[in-house]
Amino acid sequence: MSEPHIAAKAPAGVELEAGKNYAWCACGQSQKQPFCDGSHRTTEFTPLIFKVEEKKTVYLCQCKPSGNKPYCDGTHKKLP
Repeated sequence: MSEPHIAAKAPAGVELEAGKNYAWCACGQSQKQPFCDGSHRTTEFTPLIFKVEEKKTVYLCQCKPSGNKPYCDGTHKKLP
C-alpha cells in the first residue's frame, strides 16, 4: 500500500454535530480537508466514516498517519 499525501502538519479543529455521519479523508488529496471530497477515487484509499454522539469540537488529523484516526494524536510533530 502506498503512503497517503500529508495534507498539513497540524490538526484541523472542527465543530461536529451530534449523530451526523462524517467522511474523514484518508488519502490526503481532498481539497476539503480534513473531510473527503472524492479525490480518493484515483487511489487505493477509502475515507473513514464516523460520527459523534454529542455536538463538540474535535481535532482531526491532516498528516494522515495518526494512530487514532480520524483524530490527531500528535504524530505530525514527528514528521520531517
